[in-house]
Amino acid sequence: MEFNEIADGLSDPVRRAWERSLRGGRAALSRRQLLRASALVAGAGTLAACGIPPARTTGTGAAESAGPDASDTDKVLNFSNWPLYIDVDPNDEAKRPTLDAFTAATGVKVKYSEDINDNVEFFGKVKPQLAAGQDTGRDLVVLTDWMAARLIRLGWAQRLDPVNLPTALTNLESRFRTTDWDPGRRYSYPWTGIQTVIAYNRKATKGKEVSSVAQLLDDPELKGRVTFLSEMRDTVGMVLLSMGKRPEKFTADDFDAAVARVQKAVDAKQIRKFTGNDYGQELSSGDIAACIAWGGDLIQLKADNPDIEFVIPADGYLASTDNLLVPARAQHKKNAELLIDFYYQQTVAAQLTAGIGYVSPVAGVQAELAKIAPEAAENPLVIPTPEMAAKVHTFRSLTEAEETDFEEKFSKLIGA
Repeated sequence: MEFNEIADGLSDPVRRAWERSLRGGRAALSRRQLLRASALVAGAGTLAACGIPPARTTGTGAAESAGPDASDTDKVLNFSNWPLYIDVDPNDEAKRPTLDAFTAATGVKVKYSEDINDNVEFFGKVKPQLAAGQDTGRDLVVLTDWMAARLIRLGWAQRLDPVNLPTALTNLESRFRTTDWDPGRRYSYPWTGIQTVIAYNRKATKGKEVSSVAQLLDDPELKGRVTFLSEMRDTVGMVLLSMGKRPEKFTADDFDAAVARVQKAVDAKQIRKFTGNDYGQELSSGDIAACIAWGGDLIQLKADNPDIEFVIPADGYLASTDNLLVPARAQHKKNAELLIDFYYQQTVAAQLTAGIGYVSPVAGVQAELAKIAPEAAENPLVIPTPEMAAKVHTFRSLTEAEETDFEEKFSKLIGA
């Protein structure tokens, strides 16, 4: 399914939400922008875009999603992931050391494809086969939490066998264990975590710390030098937290109150604009003083400019995940489970984390990471401190009706 075909099937508010995040076209976007852009088009519109109705579901869908498993005789695994999302050999970028180690340990050869460029585009690729009850040709995929939730809801993901996941069951960090869209992690395991925090330029603020969303919204010294994110979940989620509301349990009235809170700051010209991760250049130059930002961006920004700081507000911060799932009718489910379990070994998780710089969901990884990448092991954007972990929140799953309603209101707020 091509970009224009997807866009043609979207309602106006959802289309505008997507387009504002796809500035300059997909070719110009980073992986983080693509991931965030695709998260704006959840709901019925994407199902209609390719002219294929939603699949019939049967509760968990577990019985219908399983197919014959050839893993015991066919030692192969077809793994689809995002670009730049696995460790590579610095002397030969065609080599992926952890995958090579998995093959050496299990005898399972991995066909690794970087063919997930955004959640919606990938969903369009695999939906015809999934809707028809056919194998997609992929045994393992990595999808963002809301899209992972959709596949599970539609019965298009296979329930994982805990017998094949002893290491993952033991080493999954506690804060990743509970989700409203996959209780008990029966269908998915996190690949990485992503953090939404506050960032500021110490030089631009003349040494003043910016430590709260309330400051971003009200501090007269920051007026006109603040940006918020054009991704609804992150901006509204952070504002909800500043208002004493939990993003996991907010109501429609809470959402409206958060939007009104931001609208007041827009009307007062406190907020300059809403952005994707293109805030980085302006933050680094000091053209903006402070913003809501994604942790993965800040690692490189701070490496280039020591004046860049980040803060976890006392109210808390937002986190999301990219997740490993086995699609319905996949032919090598056990092999996929073996790979999931392999990446939950601390030594393997450390090598992956050192290579990609995202938050690891594996408990105990810090000690191993310190042996190979000590700076990363001490970076709270890579290894959250216990104090940070205690403040993390997630944005709850939305119904299709909520998605349309909330995006329309958010689009109006940001002038999209």
